[in-house]
Amino acid sequence: MALLKREEILGASDLPTETVAVPEWGGEVIVKTMMAAERDAWEAANVKGRGKSARLEMVNIRARLVAATVVDEAGALLFKPGDVEALGAKSGAAMDRVFAAAMKLNGLSDRDLEELEKN
Repeated sequence: MALLKREEILGASDLPTETVAVPEWGGEVIVKTMMAAERDAWEAANVKGRGKSARLEMVNIRARLVAATVVDEAGALLFKPGDVEALGAKSGAAMDRVFAAAMKLNGLSDRDLEELEKN
């Protein structure tokens, strides 16, 4: 395997999207891969406290990830942070489907969420 050059790394298209059918909402949504800085910000926003008192804020975590990853055709986020509560009131089955796609695209697992809480 060849070593990559700076230009090759910076020019690589490495942020795939996935279109997810959400029949409960009457259509489809586009879920994006977060940039590294976006993922860092999302993770930081979901950990409350510091040191031994740090904990992962699980309340509405599905809605927060969906809000951070669902985009329009141009790649702009559909939701604002203020929409999280309203998203949390949507169908659990629909949110689970979109959340699962966001977790997969962003390399997140249940174990990653547990590690966030530990770290």
